[in-house]
Amino acid sequence: MKYIYFDGSSGMSGDMILGALLDLGVSSSLFKNKMAELELPVEIQIKETKRSSLRGLKVDVKVKSKEIFPRKWHDIETLIAKSPFSNSVKKNALAIFKRLFEAESHVHGKKFHQAHLHEAGADDAIIDIMGCCFLTEVLKIKEFYASPLNLGQGWVKTSHGILSVPPPAVAELLKNIPVYSAWVKEELVTPTGAAIVSTLVNKFIPLPEICYEKIGCGAGSRNFPDFPNILRIFYGNLNDFKADKKIYLIEANIDDSNPQILAAFFDKAFKQGALDVFLTPIVMKKNRLSTKLTLLAEIDKIDALISTVFKETSSIGVRYFPVQRRVLERKVLKVNILDKEISIKIAYLDGKAVNIQPEYSDCLKLAEKEKLSIKEIIQLALNEFYKNKEALDRKD
Repeated sequence: MKYIYFDGSSGMSGDMILGALLDLGVSSSLFKNKMAELELPVEIQIKETKRSSLRGLKVDVKVKSKEIFPRKWHDIETLIAKSPFSNSVKKNALAIFKRLFEAESHVHGKKFHQAHLHEAGADDAIIDIMGCCFLTEVLKIKEFYASPLNLGQGWVKTSHGILSVPPPAVAELLKNIPVYSAWVKEELVTPTGAAIVSTLVNKFIPLPEICYEKIGCGAGSRNFPDFPNILRIFYGNLNDFKADKKIYLIEANIDDSNPQILAAFFDKAFKQGALDVFLTPIVMKKNRLSTKLTLLAEIDKIDALISTVFKETSSIGVRYFPVQRRVLERKVLKVNILDKEISIKIAYLDGKAVNIQPEYSDCLKLAEKEKLSIKEIIQLALNEFYKNKEALDRKD
């Protein structure tokens, strides 16, 4: 399975997303033929172009009818349900449109089924969204990531009048997503682009350490001087995205906290996504014995974890900084001993099993039940595992 990482430094729109996905190597003919099955009055043009001297693929969806009919949720839902696409494509497309309708109904103070879409419900926007969902299926993309989004600045002309950037629907769609404004006084993230990325993306993080196979470049409609209006998509194997990920280390020196309070903090930290939590005895100023609390976490978890450190311990200050780690690929197999399943954790290096360990909690429960030592249970589990020697060099 694959991942993609959106570089949102130039913003994004529906046609830019289409262009970038197609630029990863999908046949233009395949895409056009599939979109023709929607039977919409549109003509799709795909061509290579340049923006500020950089190449990108430009997708233009020309609507043959000059009239734009606002569509309500029922109209979109019916159109997608009748379309000849897979269930997964339909599901993703409906989820994207649902977010659009929720945003529109909120900013206009209407009920969900009363809201209607103008530009975002037009035939070209339907091609953008259905096309995006179809291409992600063709490219076997399972997970989506993105950088913080550059929204641009200034004003934009819409069917509701002249609105400041980001317009209300875009601002609503991008709640709780890291955004900023830089370089050009233009709208850089459109409602369609915002709906797609806010629905599909798992995490918004600065570019981590990744290995990628291809870069897709989708060109926007406008050519800004000295600013490449290009959306880049990094594409690769999902395992390569997860193997070497930049994480943060959070530290706090604590010399006045009850040990029971620190012990209780562990469970809360792990529930909030900490990758590891540990305590180290240290000596602080004035020769006071103290404890250093250390946490490891991915970047999107550090704010919540730091807040919990302040709430749940006596710390009044923390340090945090990025660190590197290297993680072996892992999988879990099951073995059956004494009529009980035991999980076996296997770690791989270059496709070879280098660490094989029965799950401690499984072994402890069985040892207590059978009144045996945990060493005996661990050995029984390993013996059962090694009966199948092929498992050592096999990974999914």
